[in-house]
Amino acid sequence: MADPDFESFPVAEKGNKFEDFSEGQEFQHHWGRTLTAGENGLFASSILAYTPLYTNADYAQAHGHPDMVVHPLLVLCTVVGLSVEDLSEAGGPFLGVNDVIFHKTVYPGDTLYGKSTVLSARKSGSRPTHGIVTWRTEARNQHGQLVLDYTRTNLVSKRGSQAL
Repeated sequence: MADPDFESFPVAEKGNKFEDFSEGQEFQHHWGRTLTAGENGLFASSILAYTPLYTNADYAQAHGHPDMVVHPLLVLCTVVGLSVEDLSEAGGPFLGVNDVIFHKTVYPGDTLYGKSTVLSARKSGSRPTHGIVTWRTEARNQHGQLVLDYTRTNLVSKRGSQAL
């Protein structure tokens, strides 16, 4: 059987373009994500973070936690991932994450939910086909408690242009 002709498939644009963002606009990211002990252990091992707090429930409990602690970078990566569909799925280079604050410890079984607010949206001075958007994102657990917040900036393509 021959490979399909991929050129015949229509390209479906996804995500928001620069013109879709305005200062103060809020996005409630509709997918929540429950973190498990298994993915926490895999993540910690993958990044060589063998601190027993992330991989040993007895150790974590001996240090005042009810269970292993979910690695904070897994928490951050998960929340950024929750926001992609609304904020950056249309493409454009990621310019950075700043002012990251971990407010509450996350444990296996916790479910994270995210909300982002547009802090600024401005035209790019060097790339006329793009703009620069900065968001503040908050993550809350299943109890509504603030777990994490940060700012994130992306170069976002304007309508009718291609992502870089």
